[in-house]
Amino acid sequence: MSAPAVDKSGHRIRQMFGAIAGWYDFLNHFLSLGIDIWWRKKTVTTVSPKGSAPILDVCTGTGDLAIAYWYAGDQKLAVTGSDFTPQMLDKARLKGHRARTDSSTAELTFVEADTTQLPFPSDQFQIVSVAFGIRNVTDYQAGIREMIRVCQPGGRVAILEFSRPTNSLLGKLYLFYFRQILPRLGQLFSRNDQSAYNYLPASVLQFPSGPEFEQELRNCGLIEVRSCPMTFGICTLYYGEKPGKQNSANL
Repeated sequence: MSAPAVDKSGHRIRQMFGAIAGWYDFLNHFLSLGIDIWWRKKTVTTVSPKGSAPILDVCTGTGDLAIAYWYAGDQKLAVTGSDFTPQMLDKARLKGHRARTDSSTAELTFVEADTTQLPFPSDQFQIVSVAFGIRNVTDYQAGIREMIRVCQPGGRVAILEFSRPTNSLLGKLYLFYFRQILPRLGQLFSRNDQSAYNYLPASVLQFPSGPEFEQELRNCGLIEVRSCPMTFGICTLYYGEKPGKQNSANL
């Protein structure tokens, strides 16, 4: 018997993440033992900036991946983070303000936007990324297609997301932690009425991973799709290229 579908309505997701925004960074680092920081660094080095075209990070949350890309561009690349939760964006803007220096001329901006309806022209960004957010989009295939739309031809889409370990023993330990330990710790700190840390394991377990998700990316229009499992498959970086000729003036 399959598990009941996770409620991913836009109103619920916005309310739930808004309620835990104050604890979000601490719990991310605490519950992952700080490994999430390395996962983002690995994403930036694997799908690294090339040239001067801007970068977009969708479902940016508190902006960690957007800021990591901004630093990777030696503060010369314009980076935009988008999210539809105002409380998360408040945290992202504060962190972005701390990251910027008087000597940097590159923009680091955060805008409120739904990933399924991005307010940007087509073919604009050299990289469009998302970290641990695409599974929260009500229609994630529509979100992926929007990411591809705003990406430049020849540019890349990078998706960092939780996945399920293929090792049987590790998989059992992973499920025990996700289902029994993580929700209790998350609730202890955040005291969230929307049960955000019960939602997390349920949303991960119902989201496609591995070859299944690679095929979904191809179906949405990406080519040269690859995946890079990290930390025994606990999370995976998926990335692919938008078909078309690169704009050599921008990339």
